Amino acid sequence: MRYGISMKIYGHILPGAQRISRIPVLSKEAKRRLAWMDWYEQHGRNARLTCRHFGISADTFYRWKRRYNPKHLETLEDDRSSRTPQVLRQPETDPILVKRIAELREEHPRWGKKKLWKLVDTEGWVTSVSTTGRTLARLRSHGLLHEPAVVTARLAGYKRRSKKRPYAVPKPWQYPVNNPGDLVQIDTVHVYPVPGQRRYQFTAVDCKAKHTARIASTTITAKSAIRILDAIAERFPYPIKAIQIDGGSEFKSVFELECQKRGIILFVLPIKSPKLNGMVERMQRTSREEIYDLKPMPLTLQEHNQLLQEQDYIYNYVRPHDSLNLLTPNEYYLTTLPN
Repeated sequence: MRYGISMKIYGHILPGAQRISRIPVLSKEAKRRLAWMDWYEQHGRNARLTCRHFGISADTFYRWKRRYNPKHLETLEDDRSSRTPQVLRQPETDPILVKRIAELREEHPRWGKKKLWKLVDTEGWVTSVSTTGRTLARLRSHGLLHEPAVVTARLAGYKRRSKKRPYAVPKPWQYPVNNPGDLVQIDTVHVYPVPGQRRYQFTAVDCKAKHTARIASTTITAKSAIRILDAIAERFPYPIKAIQIDGGSEFKSVFELECQKRGIILFVLPIKSPKLNGMVERMQRTSREEIYDLKPMPLTLQEHNQLLQEQDYIYNYVRPHDSLNLLTPNEYYLTTLPN
């Protein structure tokens, strides 16, 4: 079929709009098959040449040629009707075996097809795991299998713990962080001063001015965590409004009560979401790179905390920060004060 000024359909020349009106709307695939038939007619009805030209198999070409009717171009469309055979193969599983599989499943409703197959195999039935699984699927689809609903069972005497915290709450997404002290992130990291000995560093960093406070402890408890609040009050030149922590046990109990006592809002992160505490996570890396990779590790806890206090002073008052346009945290804080 040629798409020039006119086209021959049913042996007549149809010009212009009349020609267009007689052309059915074909899919891309149907148009491609129509091009096969046109090329075949224009080249001496040479099927082998047509197949080579379009890169198709002879089986494909002849299948569509048999279906093709020039008066009904829709015959080149894919057949979207169901390809389900009119006569379906019926399962050949012994009805007695099917009944037995159903009985075993209802007796052991949480056992899978492998376990049930092992039972019927032990009883002398010759079958397979796949056949057992298909039998269960057929029984279930026909509503012939009576199974209890899947629920999470609790052990006797077990009482689910409440996830509600007495004071800490999730941080609202719209919570504003506009000024120094609006939000401080706190986290802990393990430190190993000597092989076999472990300490814990509590780190706090302000989300706006970047001031930091760090302390070391030999225990990771709520009582130890309270000391980071004292370090913040000592090393930050402004009061803090809110703290953000993860769900660690060191930030519960008396730590939570102490925040409430001091009037500090306490936000707790969802589980497995350290990226939401990304600023203090980055500060832990800075501690490793600028302290523990360069300085001799203090042997006593007192020396350790003295080193952290000195490094906090350098970080807050001496070290320029790229994120603060090369200002120190204290210099940035002074720019936020009203004139």
